[in-house]
Amino acid sequence: MNKTLKAGILFAILGIPVLTFIFLKLFGKNNFDLPYFFPETGDNGEVKMMAGDTVFATMPPFTLVNTEGDSTTVQPGKITVVNFFFSRCGTICPITNTNLTEVAESFKDNPDVRFYGISVDPKYDTPAVLKSYARALGMDRLHYDLLTGDKKYIYDLSIENFRLPVADASEYDPAVTRVDDMFIHSDKIMLIDPEGHFRGIYSGTQRSETERLKLEIKVLLSHDKYER
Repeated sequence: MNKTLKAGILFAILGIPVLTFIFLKLFGKNNFDLPYFFPETGDNGEVKMMAGDTVFATMPPFTLVNTEGDSTTVQPGKITVVNFFFSRCGTICPITNTNLTEVAESFKDNPDVRFYGISVDPKYDTPAVLKSYARALGMDRLHYDLLTGDKKYIYDLSIENFRLPVADASEYDPAVTRVDDMFIHSDKIMLIDPEGHFRGIYSGTQRSETERLKLEIKVLLSHDKYER
């Protein structure tokens, strides 16, 4: 086999993957999509439809207080990740927030992705307490805000809009004094797309789940609207 033929074969072997990549980059389209959660229902319990499509619930705008003590309104428009926690939690919260901080680190240069942790213990979790908590985990250098505010407002938001359970057991049983037994809440993390639809639910204590969150944020970013 002469050198020219060998060179031609080598070029073909090396060039095909490159050409395939270029073709897919220029002309291919990512058809992988994420599910929608929480279909809306009418008074009769039937799923609402519009123009033949299911109507899904969206995240409403809500206003709380950040670690600087400033009023902050969270609303659709960006890819949004939300979880509920409290700073004194010694069980699921440290694991969840450590995992979430790692996810947020992956998107620290992308302002289209925002992370919010909402305290279910707002009486204790003042802006100053949350600021110290955020600094300890490294959240303060990321697109990651910890929020506090009125307790009833936060609990209604969690239950009615995010469909996540939350309760203060001490309100029903004065004998409950241990902090980790006091606040009942979920380890779930919610992924919301820029239109406000809920697109993912993840267990924050499982590393495999937060890795899936990272991947599915990238899926949302890969949509044409977010290609850079």
